Amino acid sequence: MTPIVEINGLKKVYDGGFEALRGVDLDIQEGEILALLGPNGAGKTTLISTVCGITNASAGQVRVGGHDIQSDYRAARMMVGLVPQEIHLEPFTTVWKAVRFTRGLFGCKPDDAYLEKILKQLSLWDKRNNTTMELSGGMKRRVLIAKALSHEPRVLFLDEPTAGVDVELRKEMWEVVADLKRSGVTIILTTHYIEEAEAIADRVGVIAKGELLLVEKTASLMARMGQKELVIELQEPVETLPDTLASYALEIEQDGHALRYTYDTNRERTG
Repeated sequence: MTPIVEINGLKKVYDGGFEALRGVDLDIQEGEILALLGPNGAGKTTLISTVCGITNASAGQVRVGGHDIQSDYRAARMMVGLVPQEIHLEPFTTVWKAVRFTRGLFGCKPDDAYLEKILKQLSLWDKRNNTTMELSGGMKRRVLIAKALSHEPRVLFLDEPTAGVDVELRKEMWEVVADLKRSGVTIILTTHYIEEAEAIADRVGVIAKGELLLVEKTASLMARMGQKELVIELQEPVETLPDTLASYALEIEQDGHALRYTYDTNRERTG
């Protein structure tokens, strides 16, 4: 089965010699959710920006749906939608006009029935006549997703969709992503949060210093890296462990106000 996104030997070198991408190879299958995990400056945003045609590659090849992003860039860009990290929306336009305008930018014929379906899917239909400045941060993020989906792309890139949002809103966004997958959209998201990748991704890719270190199915990766930590916060500080706990690998931290216990989730008994 041919991947919907094929990345081969992708490099990006900026003026001054900084290597943002160092020969990335990656195949993404249609209908999957792939999470790209890595710290700030790892190359996550540069990678998806290059695939989406915002940044030009220094070397390598990228195909989306079989279309080369350079020689057949119009067809390739029609295949993808991008939700950036920053929320940039025209404050005085309505949700409906914003989404309809973006569809027109891609040269698509008007299809109000499709846009209605997208807005309902993202719980935005009741807000369609509101100006974007009236919306909460979470709703603005949903408008960005609606705009990215307005031209009916088959691949959606989400650049840190839950950065800076609270836990409740993060879980809502996870549900939105799961719904989009069920509708047949292939999703690639970047994140700092391992729990986000674990919760929604089919596969996880780890990127650091412009190199893709690994790509693995989420379940097998979490099983292989199944070490977890339990932190017990104490009301009163302790200087030493009581005899009953001395046999456990506990560490005293925070000037005695916390105990940290590290354990292997793959073992039958964790202690």
